[in-house]
Amino acid sequence: MAGTINKVILIGHTGDEVKMHYFEGGNSIGRFPLATNEEYTNRTTGERVSNTEWHNIVVRNKAAEICEKYLKKGDKVYIEGRLKTRKWTDDKGLERYSTEIQCVDFTFLTPKGEGQQANRPAQPSQPVHSQQPAQQPQSTPSQINPTEDVDDLPF
Repeated sequence: MAGTINKVILIGHTGDEVKMHYFEGGNSIGRFPLATNEEYTNRTTGERVSNTEWHNIVVRNKAAEICEKYLKKGDKVYIEGRLKTRKWTDDKGLERYSTEIQCVDFTFLTPKGEGQQANRPAQPSQPVHSQQPAQQPQSTPSQINPTEDVDDLPF
């Protein structure tokens, strides 16, 4: 085990259409903003407070093309990926930083027909993996005894 982890899980609404960039060799990148909301009641004033956080999502190659085809502004989507911070220089010569979510898996959560365009094609219901991990055999017990204590957590 490496001892560190970089994993992000978000469920939110798209803030715009997917913007595609194509490169030589057939590779592509899709980018779109994702909004997540937090609501709570201020204990001192009793006032309802709502905060929106915006995330820059980056999807690659075939997964980007799927997102471009099916995701529309306002759609709800589950995103799983990792944080990546890029450093770049702007037009004025200042160093700037941008933090993005490099998407690995996603699942469309807006039911068919509830998006802005009700007549668009059916959306995939299974999670989509932008990078195909090596297949690992899954071991499952042949029989599960409901009276057995199955809490085998190490903590």
